[in-house]
Amino acid sequence: MSTSPFHGIFSGSMDRAARALAGEDFDEPQEKPQRQASNEAPAPRAGQVAVDVFEFDNYYIIKAPIAGVKLSDIDIEIADNVLTIRGVRRQTDDLPTDQYYIQECYWGEFSRSVTLPFIIDPKKVKATFNKESILKVLVPKEEKVKIIRVND
Repeated sequence: MSTSPFHGIFSGSMDRAARALAGEDFDEPQEKPQRQASNEAPAPRAGQVAVDVFEFDNYYIIKAPIAGVKLSDIDIEIADNVLTIRGVRRQTDDLPTDQYYIQECYWGEFSRSVTLPFIIDPKKVKATFNKESILKVLVPKEEKVKIIRVND
């Protein structure tokens, strides 16, 4: 099996399913977070987007299904070798939380960063967002410079 150039580069913590696949033990009970006793609002949390990263032709492709988000609510930021997808999933129903039986969907700000094994030229990056709400970011592969020795 060949070593991937992306081994260990994804930011953020792994979710429970990914940790289970990695062989972590879940027999111990999880601690519940303590509620704040003061009148301070809890710190806002940001959601994450699931991504697939793969190579195709001369591109690395980052594919992210982002349902319930408009194109105008998505930003792609590039800093050196890190590509970050940010956005906001807006809740359209104004229901009090006590009216929900189950509330698993994440609403609010989200972000996901992917570190690539080279510096990214932002001018060469392309992105598409189709009607099925799939974001595809195409990053051209780094061009290798070949050195040719010339003998006198």
